[in-house]
Amino acid sequence: MTESTGATHYRNCDWIVAWDAEAGSHIYLRNADLAFSGKDIVFVGKNYDGPVATEIDGAGLMLIPGFVDIHSHPGHEPGWKGMLEELGSAKLGQSSLYEFMPVFNIGPGYARHARRVAVSELLKSGVTTICDLGQPTPDWPEHYAETGIRAVLWAMFRSGPWKTTNGHSVEYDLDPARGDRALREAIDLMDEAGRHPSGRISGLLCPAQIDTVTEGQILEALAAARDRGQPIQIHAAQSVVEFQEILRRTGETPIGWLDKIGALGPDLVIGHGIFLNDHPWLHFPHADDFARLRDSGAAVAHCPVVFARRGIALNSLGRYVEAGIPCGIGTDTFPHNMLDELRMACYASRIRAGSYTGATTAQAFTAATSGGADLIRRPDLGRLASGCKADFAVIDMSNPYMQPDYEPLRSLIYSANDRAVRDVYVDGVQVVRDGAVTTFDIAEDIDMLRRGQAEVIAGAPGRDWAGRSLEELSPRVFPVRS
Repeated sequence: MTESTGATHYRNCDWIVAWDAEAGSHIYLRNADLAFSGKDIVFVGKNYDGPVATEIDGAGLMLIPGFVDIHSHPGHEPGWKGMLEELGSAKLGQSSLYEFMPVFNIGPGYARHARRVAVSELLKSGVTTICDLGQPTPDWPEHYAETGIRAVLWAMFRSGPWKTTNGHSVEYDLDPARGDRALREAIDLMDEAGRHPSGRISGLLCPAQIDTVTEGQILEALAAARDRGQPIQIHAAQSVVEFQEILRRTGETPIGWLDKIGALGPDLVIGHGIFLNDHPWLHFPHADDFARLRDSGAAVAHCPVVFARRGIALNSLGRYVEAGIPCGIGTDTFPHNMLDELRMACYASRIRAGSYTGATTAQAFTAATSGGADLIRRPDLGRLASGCKADFAVIDMSNPYMQPDYEPLRSLIYSANDRAVRDVYVDGVQVVRDGAVTTFDIAEDIDMLRRGQAEVIAGAPGRDWAGRSLEELSPRVFPVRS
């Protein structure tokens, strides 16, 4: 390593996953250079000859663009570890949304600690931008500013919650006036987040779920977002229960109703978008949701792991991408590991399609990088090219799981996982060094999560419709004996 004035220069890297603007896709460069100055990449290619402040030997390294996690709820998801991996409601479409998640959520006082634990996992798996769909609070931006990650705060609002009182039906406690107030608060938070001095925090709007907000609230959120040149995101087509509920209320499928009210279009990101009328779990031949989605320009935030745990899968990532439906990849569960999501996106799609062509590595990787960046309208993210932000990960090609290296992205996604992620930069600042996060320590946060989970365990019978203990709701893998 040598010191002078100028850029940070990664010299003669074994591999760089670079962006070809003309082709509109990633390409491999061999034995190539990347240089960045301040927050921006200034060179990607062969034989950089500009001014250098720090030179790093790239032999044995691969540089990849930082991942964009398009859909996550890290304010509570880390508190579910050990409890929700094998749970779904047999009489509620195998989802865990209605019966279990409300019982297991840690309290809002633990949100900062949960987010820090999630961000630590994300950074170490190469994620440089997180999209947090959460309830707006004044301290939310600071939760991320202190970590060094780039954060998009999708301010979530709804008219009220859902619940089950019997384990086989869902009730809604909706108050439109409450939802209208929450929408106004979300708009204020969205605008405030965008003014954060770090430059790494931004805000967007999120009508929480299609079945917990009104038509007027969706359209008002869309109008506010369009005024700011932004998209909105909404959970829709995420469960059998929701599909049937929207059909009952409106006579339309969830996708059909969004289309009917004028919300389905290029300013809408659909969280999950799984249960279209032609999904194998449904029998509803009286609509054509796939064509409507395809023709609308609306996008899908695909989160494969959380649904695979319950035997649910998108039908399928390859089908959506090949039809031209814009897709991003999100975590939406613990662990917050994007490489896990990419592997599952490919495997689950291939199983659902009954073909090894159900999703390709290129489709999944693109969705997690430039695809996700496009959904948040940041063409300067998810790509390694001059003029883009210096958000990238350094992969250690000497890791045994990366060898042999005929196809390094396949080795990373299907074999090495985060074990090979050596360093990570966000806005030109190194946030992971030698596999360890440099910007903060999570020891105290882990202790607080343990406390939060202990409170969940103690209070579970009071929140469960049947008064069951945590052990009854989520039995251990094996019995505990004295």
